Amino acid sequence: MGRITFIEHNGREHVIEAETGQSLMQAAVDNNIPGIDADCGGACACGTCHVIVENGWLKATGDINADEQGMLGLTPEKAETSRLSCQIIVSDALDGMVVRLPEFQM
Repeated sequence: MGRITFIEHNGREHVIEAETGQSLMQAAVDNNIPGIDADCGGACACGTCHVIVENGWLKATGDINADEQGMLGLTPEKAETSRLSCQIIVSDALDGMVVRLPEFQM
């Protein structure tokens, strides 16, 4: 289990317990996090689960593949630490991670 904090663009925080081995997107959906639409269901085929990982946590989220990079290129609020939450697998290394949600998803 990992404790993850999602911060909406308006500053509202949501702290959840995410199961190890599941995607961060699925954990967000299971916990009704607003702003994570997950239209493609985790197939890395949309940008509706875009999160901006707080500095210091990006390395722990793993590598970004070409498909994810391509989808992130389409997001209007892409940042240096942007990730698609469907591509982040929850692990003990992510316990305490903070991610911010963009104002707009694709």
